[in-house]
Amino acid sequence: MIAAAASLIPSRGSAQEEIADPGPDDSLLRVFLDCERRMCDFDHFRREVSFVNYVRDRTDADLHVLVTSQETAAGGEAYEMYFMGLEERAGQQDTLYFVSQESDSDEEERAGLTQAFTLGLVRYAASTSAGPLLDIRYEAPEQVQQQASAETDPWNLWVFNIRAGAELDGESRESSQAFDGSFSASRTTEDLKIDISSYAEYEEERFELNDEEVLVSTSRNINHEGLIVWSLGPHWSAGVRASALTSTRVNQDLAIRAAPALQYSIFPYAESTRRQITFLYSLGLASFDYEEVTLFDKAKESHAEQRMEVAAEFQQPWGDINSGLEASMFLHDPSLHRIDLYARVEYRIVRGLNLDLEGSVARVKDQIYLSREGIPDEEILLERRQLGTDFEYELELGFSFTFGSVFNNVVNPRMGSNRGGRFF
Repeated sequence: MIAAAASLIPSRGSAQEEIADPGPDDSLLRVFLDCERRMCDFDHFRREVSFVNYVRDRTDADLHVLVTSQETAAGGEAYEMYFMGLEERAGQQDTLYFVSQESDSDEEERAGLTQAFTLGLVRYAASTSAGPLLDIRYEAPEQVQQQASAETDPWNLWVFNIRAGAELDGESRESSQAFDGSFSASRTTEDLKIDISSYAEYEEERFELNDEEVLVSTSRNINHEGLIVWSLGPHWSAGVRASALTSTRVNQDLAIRAAPALQYSIFPYAESTRRQITFLYSLGLASFDYEEVTLFDKAKESHAEQRMEVAAEFQQPWGDINSGLEASMFLHDPSLHRIDLYARVEYRIVRGLNLDLEGSVARVKDQIYLSREGIPDEEILLERRQLGTDFEYELELGFSFTFGSVFNNVVNPRMGSNRGGRFF
């Protein structure tokens, strides 16, 4: 979190004044802002920080600003802004941080990000034509804010969240209603993380068929999870995970799992917002009580199971990669196993050309919960019950190519946009 309030504004005019646009000033710093829209309000940045030129491609930039984030223990977001000089400014690098609270409004979070972004540009913009026109102001804090600790916090670093919701919709011949609720409690320090959560959902759908018969379909899902993780240094972690599940979709009246786990990270956990490769292994016990007798003539059973996972995440100037390989199996019968491979890639191939790839494939051999009773056709169509399968796959592939002016400074929200708009 930025320790002191400061502002940096152009000394001639305001970013919010509407003036005639004379076109981009090529003597200004060229900035490529690399931030997902869910995190950054790009239009707001361009309005409030007007002493730089924004470009659409990093190959046209003097400065590449990469923004990443991770959720904090208190439910907020910890943002990191990496300022990376390009061309003649290569080697000039800075990192600024902003931490939002879970109780912050969108406007408060946006203001904090804008302030951090503005301060980070000072070093690079000072030597441009905008430098003499900038004015730095400092507002001294009334008192030094002490870092929260378990001793000074009446909640002892615990954070709680409770929510409940309902959804109703319908037409003359069909209707649906759904109710859900959740509870979570967490406490996180550098040495110990505790995370507890519960979720419950009930859904009912009614359909009037052509023969005036009324079809009613219901589903319920209740899930409780708990996780405790101990830090064993910059590269190692040990933990215990437990869960209890009730689900009509997978024929489980109650499924209980508990397993200790060990994880190793090639890169220090402190670098996880930009790069991470981890290896995890767990060995535990699973107990199942089924709603209906399974294909294996079981009403209940318990087995030992093991799980292995390799995961990689990179967020770099050339793009993002998130991939992993997971494998699990029951020890009493290795043929009962599951292997999942998934990947999501956003890669800048060349100037203006991007590759977007997202997919997963799984070998499924662990469906010991399948009911031996036939599943009604309506339950299949409504996806209320899990069907037997040997594999699963999903793939999305796309390319995008952008060309034209390199500048991206002007904001004009009038009448929205014809890209995804609803005007016509």
